[in-house]
Amino acid sequence: MIVVTGATGNVGRSLVQILAATGEQVMATSRNISPADVPEGVGHGQADLADVESLRHVFDGADALFLQSGASAHSLNPQDILDVAKAGGVQRVVLLSSLGVVTRPQSASHGILMRSIEDAVRQSGMEWTILRPGGFDSNTYAWAEQVRTARAVAAPFGDVGLPTIDPADIAEVAAVTLREDGHAGQIYELTGPALITPRQQAEAIGDALGEPIRFVELTRDQARAQMLQFMPEPVAETTLAVLGAPTPAEQHISPDVERVLGRAPRAYAVWAQRNAAAFR
Repeated sequence: MIVVTGATGNVGRSLVQILAATGEQVMATSRNISPADVPEGVGHGQADLADVESLRHVFDGADALFLQSGASAHSLNPQDILDVAKAGGVQRVVLLSSLGVVTRPQSASHGILMRSIEDAVRQSGMEWTILRPGGFDSNTYAWAEQVRTARAVAAPFGDVGLPTIDPADIAEVAAVTLREDGHAGQIYELTGPALITPRQQAEAIGDALGEPIRFVELTRDQARAQMLQFMPEPVAETTLAVLGAPTPAEQHISPDVERVLGRAPRAYAVWAQRNAAAFR
């Protein structure tokens, strides 16, 4: 059995669907998961990674784990989580980490924290694989309301490109590394196929909707003020640095998706077409 944490998120939901379609026995878990969140016949259980005791029932009888810390990473004790997983029978763990571990190693939110979780996974005594994606295509869901109401996107750094990745590609890589041998001890950096700017993303959304989307470029200060409404200042500052002045490593296009899946990662335009309903 494969346990998928963060099973209602952009990566976890796709991963559960992929694994279920291949006939794997899956236990999907998140804090507020319900039967409506999983395909028919897939097991599910509410659990909180910050409450290790709540995890025991979902790990019982499992042999593999997809570990996604998500927004609660700062409140986790990864060693305790891994100990409980191992006691339940887990022998293989695939960790969803962050490219920030190597590109922003001194960042409290992107580098230091995720590095500590990676270290715990490496030292767990289990077979491990680490996935380090960059920015997600699905981050542009944050534009959905303004696109629906004003057919506009307001964002900073309109012409700075990053190789964002479709979460479904991350899920497919995770499924392969959970199910197949040959990935133990590997670290995969996951990016999209090309650099894409916020202005180009807005255009792709417009193409998916069949009507133009106006792009409004925010200043750094305007963007910062918006971000501080829903994220801590250090996270906002790191995010602005990545978006506005990415390092060469953050703009590097990795071959690892194609290396694992045997095909190139999907373009942002494909993600926009598949999720156009969110912007209508």
